[in-house]
Amino acid sequence: MQKPWHSMKVNEVLQALNAKIEGLSQEEAQKRLQEFGPNELKKEKRKSPVKLFFEQFTDILITILLIATVLSFAVGEVYDGIVIIAIVMACAVLGFTQEYKAEKALEALKKMTAPTATVLRDGKEVEIQTRDVVPGDILLLYTGDKVSADARLIEAINMKTDEAPLTGESTPVNKDVKPLPEETPVSDRRNIVFTGTVVVYGRGKALVTSTGMNTEFGKIAKMVQVTEEEETPLEKRMSHVGKWLGILCVAVCLFVGVFGIIRGRGPLEMILWSISLAVAAVPEALPAVVTGALAVGMYRMARENSIVRRLPAVETLGCTSVICSDKTGTMTKGEMTVQRIYVNDKTLKVTGVGYEPQGEFLFEDKKLNPTKEKELYTLLKGATLCNDAKLEKEEGKWVVKGDPTEGALVVAAAKAGLWKEEIEKEEPRINEIPFSSERKSMTTIHEAHGKSKIAYMKGAPEIVLEKCKKVYTNGKVRKLTDEIRREILAVNEAMAIQALRNLGFAYQELPESTTSLNEEDEKDFVFLGIMGMIDPPREEVKEAIYMCRKAGIKVVMVTGDHKLTAVAVAKELNLVGENEKEEGRVLTGAELDKLSDEEFEKNVENVVIYARVSPEHKVRIVKALRKKGYICAMTGDGVNDAPALKMADIGVAMGITGTEVTKEASDMVLADDNFATIVRAVKEGREIYDNIKKYLTYLLRCNIMEILVLFIAMMLSPEPESAIALTTIQILWVNLTTDGLPALALGVDPGDPDLMDRKPRDPKESVFTRDVKVYLSAVPVLMTVLLLGGYLFYQPWISKHNLVEARTQLFTAIVLMELANAVNARSLKYTVFKVGVFKNKLLWIAILSSLGLQLMVLYTPALQGLFDVIYPELFDWAVAIAFTLIVFFSIEVGKYIASRRRA
Repeated sequence: MQKPWHSMKVNEVLQALNAKIEGLSQEEAQKRLQEFGPNELKKEKRKSPVKLFFEQFTDILITILLIATVLSFAVGEVYDGIVIIAIVMACAVLGFTQEYKAEKALEALKKMTAPTATVLRDGKEVEIQTRDVVPGDILLLYTGDKVSADARLIEAINMKTDEAPLTGESTPVNKDVKPLPEETPVSDRRNIVFTGTVVVYGRGKALVTSTGMNTEFGKIAKMVQVTEEEETPLEKRMSHVGKWLGILCVAVCLFVGVFGIIRGRGPLEMILWSISLAVAAVPEALPAVVTGALAVGMYRMARENSIVRRLPAVETLGCTSVICSDKTGTMTKGEMTVQRIYVNDKTLKVTGVGYEPQGEFLFEDKKLNPTKEKELYTLLKGATLCNDAKLEKEEGKWVVKGDPTEGALVVAAAKAGLWKEEIEKEEPRINEIPFSSERKSMTTIHEAHGKSKIAYMKGAPEIVLEKCKKVYTNGKVRKLTDEIRREILAVNEAMAIQALRNLGFAYQELPESTTSLNEEDEKDFVFLGIMGMIDPPREEVKEAIYMCRKAGIKVVMVTGDHKLTAVAVAKELNLVGENEKEEGRVLTGAELDKLSDEEFEKNVENVVIYARVSPEHKVRIVKALRKKGYICAMTGDGVNDAPALKMADIGVAMGITGTEVTKEASDMVLADDNFATIVRAVKEGREIYDNIKKYLTYLLRCNIMEILVLFIAMMLSPEPESAIALTTIQILWVNLTTDGLPALALGVDPGDPDLMDRKPRDPKESVFTRDVKVYLSAVPVLMTVLLLGGYLFYQPWISKHNLVEARTQLFTAIVLMELANAVNARSLKYTVFKVGVFKNKLLWIAILSSLGLQLMVLYTPALQGLFDVIYPELFDWAVAIAFTLIVFFSIEVGKYIASRRRA
């Protein structure tokens, strides 16, 4: 069995691939292209877009809507029919978009790959299309190049690559050619370069080992393809409601129609009447309200920097019980920042975060002037000159060009007023000994004041100390004793425990004749101090995590970074307690590999930090959490996050640092890359679900009341004529005025005051919770008793005039009562006086509009005949208003009593 490429020596890899150091011949390259295929991501065969689209019409709710459309046209309601068709098409497009997403993710992956590559062919440097790269090719890599295939390095000169999109590593990775142990994980394979990563420093040559779908990048593409998507909780509930309403619709049509015919009504008349009752019984605006509520929520969230790519995802986020978040760039700023400086026997604190050159230097909380502190000034100058990074301002924002760690040093110096361009003019670099992973240090030589020469060194503190014999303190150069050396190393260790990335600095004055240094000449330096840096947490994330905890949402950090760094950031964010034991709470990728699925699932609820993880680990984490019953959200920015984002109940991608593949695989994109934005999205999601619940409760209790009133009136009336309490057109009118605008306005209602103090909903919870069932049983009965009493009071069976008068009163009372019910429905838990009677202005506009339409029907002569009504008398209005107030205050008193019991 062949050893992994990273564990083989360079000559062994060349031999295994039958390749040469001067590259393949064009002829051999063509043969291999035929053998291995093009270097691109393959697209699996999928259903055609047309088939995907038409499959959307098999959904039960959409089927009912199509039937309702035919019924509406049959009774002459062309307008309703057109609206229903529009709803059906909107739902179909929504479902089609959902299933088409996986293919879009693959397209995004393809866009990320480099279009061209520089290789050696026949001993010459040539540029070819990326798809033509084959195993055995020699890639030539320079700073800024995107790697076009997985390859084993055969030469690396000061080479660093940005592997954050693949492994989650927050800082550039040093590369070398040394063989590594076979068990070395992907994130630590320093002698391998990976497809889609970028060379940010140095140069090198690499022998291509894998292309296309066989690369690490390609494996992720496969994972994206095979990862299945499930319905969101909202979609599951919609399906349940759709089936329930379908059964109700058929039952109402058959039972009432047959009963009416038995009572002596004409078959055709009863068919039309039954159809109108069925249309009223089925809240055909349900999909419109759901889609409308989600769409308005999406618009609100877009203004808050959350861009929803898939509408039901808004609701899903609202019932999320765990958020798995990448650390780098999500919980942190993604910018290295110097936080501590040890100089002149003092440990200083540096304020400010990111690349903004603003901050102060504090010792024991007292501000220092760096220009007056000679030791600090010299340290900052050395850190800036022994440095290849640059700090520039682009479009009003400070950015670092080069290595982020070196950039952090330049920013720290700029905070002290030391600008690299200026001091480089004073002390230009004339030579250098580049950094290497073996040496763990870098030395530059500068010409000072036109004559004297000076060398500056930076590197691992312990390495730099070994090359020093003196130390600069209190303005003087002193002997570096063993005691002082131990003190410096102790400070370095203390800073490392805080997960600070430490660099030591030193300098040496050289003879004027010096033009270069050899490694063996790196001795007798003067130690200056240590600078410790970290990728700082976002300030607003701590509050966001607190809000998540308050809302019953578990936050988990998932990162490719080291364990110490992850724990330090987690403590700063209060994700874990300062003195909390790490055992069982922190898990590395290597430790996770040793656990079976059963062992991991037992402990998954306790783990809050995952460090050094791979894409496969992230998918495994999401799987385990979901198996435990969590509704899981996953945030991330790199291509490594895409499979987990796709598998999670909701994937949240970063808009600024996020790769295209992550955005395409996600349900929602954070335009500002701000973790805190998720909290606002959670609130919006909960609010939207509550609004859908309010709408459904309002609509169904009114519809149940209508069915009860009309059916019982038919049973109690002694004459067939008066058995029809409302005509077909009156039923449809009530349906239009009360199920239309008021119901839609409830879909965008402001949430209850305790919205973010509740625990996440159980994903298995039905929309028909206990409080909803009470509303759907007690309220319709109360309304039915009142309305039937009013109808029968007029004795509609005596004469035609009595029948018209009774219908007019019932017609008016039902509309008033249902409009008042819309106000009641603003909260299912609290009284409208607590949530704000007039807070939903759209609802009042809708109520007044519907009331205006009702008055137009009642007082317009031309419409009176069409609707079979007469002018209502003052008594009719008094009865209708009295009934409305009885129902309104009965509901409010009931809510008040229930809220007092909960308290």
